[in-house]
Amino acid sequence: MAVQLSMARFAWKNLGRRRLRTLLTLGGIGVAVGAFVALVGFSRSFEHEWQRLYESSGTDIAVVQKTFLNTSVDEAAGAKLTALSTVANATPMILNMMDLTPEVNALAYGWKADSYEFDSLTMESGRRFRDGQPEVILGDLLASNLGKKAGDSMEIQGSQFTVTGIYHGGSALEAGAVILPIDELQQLSSLQGKVTAFHVRLRQAPAEETPQRYLQSAQAQIESALPGLRAVPAAERASNNQLVVLAHAAAWGTSSIALLIGVFGIANTMAMSVFERTREIGILRALGWKRWRILVLIQTEAAALGLVGGVLGIAFGWGALRLLSTLPQTASIVSASFPGLLLLEALGVAVLAGLIAGALPAWRGTRLSPVEALRYD
Repeated sequence: MAVQLSMARFAWKNLGRRRLRTLLTLGGIGVAVGAFVALVGFSRSFEHEWQRLYESSGTDIAVVQKTFLNTSVDEAAGAKLTALSTVANATPMILNMMDLTPEVNALAYGWKADSYEFDSLTMESGRRFRDGQPEVILGDLLASNLGKKAGDSMEIQGSQFTVTGIYHGGSALEAGAVILPIDELQQLSSLQGKVTAFHVRLRQAPAEETPQRYLQSAQAQIESALPGLRAVPAAERASNNQLVVLAHAAAWGTSSIALLIGVFGIANTMAMSVFERTREIGILRALGWKRWRILVLIQTEAAALGLVGGVLGIAFGWGALRLLSTLPQTASIVSASFPGLLLLEALGVAVLAGLIAGALPAWRGTRLSPVEALRYD
């Protein structure tokens, strides 16, 4: 207990010696952890919204191209899909990102007017669109950002459309989106006869078959009937589609660079601290402190810097997510939810960064000779 109290007292005193340097170091690691929280939180929020999108609509399988990043599927494949014994509904869809104004861009979905995916939407005003007509419906979040209501007109890529309704969606990816007839979006995107994917709702699994086995047999049946296409379970599609994968990669790559800068900041602070306290470390060694106690002391200081910086970073990151969830440009794909797992990961990363940064200065401190350290002036 005495050793623990001694360590805590020394660590607290040493960090308070150079307050400005300590505060600057905390600011650096705080910004780094904040970037980690904001970017990784953003990418996970994006993935979560994709999961909610499929869950709310009751989609079991997405049928897509096998090739990487190619999302163009022949629309005629829908006839073969609907003829399969395991398929209850198969609806084509197109997904695109469009600039609606210089300040607002949004996801644009192309659906058929009789798509089962309408079941997950609640019309707040107006009505659905009709196939073959220049009509759209807007998510309530997007309508609010654009200042549009049912009956208004809007321009999409040079073409005029009538807003026939405002809906509330099951996820932010729908609430901030525009939905229009698939044939109209095919013309706007120059994808006549092509769709992004088919969303499939399966029939109820037989009593003697588990849902997982039934899903796997449905996948095999679809891929056998449609060579060249993949039948991807909705949960896998949500976590492994190219947009989510790229978002995860960008988040981890960028936050890793920020964390590396934070590690260098702590390492510099701890190296300077050891250098300035050479005589003090010599006195401690002369008083009987073992090398491992010197090591633990310096690592305790480094871990404390990481921990406090991590708490600051969580606050910065949460604020950034809140801001992104209110901006028209990102509100449709970001929520301000803050999962507890991300909080624990952020603190763990911050403390680990501190320990890594303090390793070399701590090793140097343990290598000091008590006699030579006492001579140091």
